[in-house]
Amino acid sequence: MIQMCCMSAGSTHLSTWVGDDTKQRFGAVARALGLSESALLKRSVQLMLQSTDATAATVLEPPAKVPRDLRLYVRLRAEDHLLLKERAGARGMASATYVAALVRAHLHAVTPLPDRELAELRSAVAAVGVVGRNLNQIARVANLGLPTSGPTREDLRALLRALEGLRDHFKSVLKANAESWESGHGQTSR
Repeated sequence: MIQMCCMSAGSTHLSTWVGDDTKQRFGAVARALGLSESALLKRSVQLMLQSTDATAATVLEPPAKVPRDLRLYVRLRAEDHLLLKERAGARGMASATYVAALVRAHLHAVTPLPDRELAELRSAVAAVGVVGRNLNQIARVANLGLPTSGPTREDLRALLRALEGLRDHFKSVLKANAESWESGHGQTSR
């Protein structure tokens, strides 16, 4: 099999090592989107860079090693500790990481989105992007006056309703995420 690579002037190679499970899951997502793993990785990197303020990242460089006197120790009540473990576990985070995210979110007035939840949203956004590109191709053919064997008007209306539903779902996920970081927990089980 001959593989060809399209590189533009000034392009370079980016790679990383991941576990077998991560590689298999990434490959499955790429196949589901009709993309090569390389194309999906490129889109993911571009999306991440678009959503990150590069100037802020270069201005606020973290120190190489955190001095010991910058550590903070907090004593929690037993019921608060249980709630902390529950909340952190629900997000797949260690308790200390969860607390650090909460403090950082409070200090910087941002709503944190854990990596796992962010990856799921990015994957969904990528899928919507594929649908959008396909619709653009159909629209181009239709605008040229060429016959299309694509979707009917009713198909497009159904697709539009589905995309609006997905948009509303994204909004509710982001709202629920923001509220979950701000609100307390109801009752503790005793």
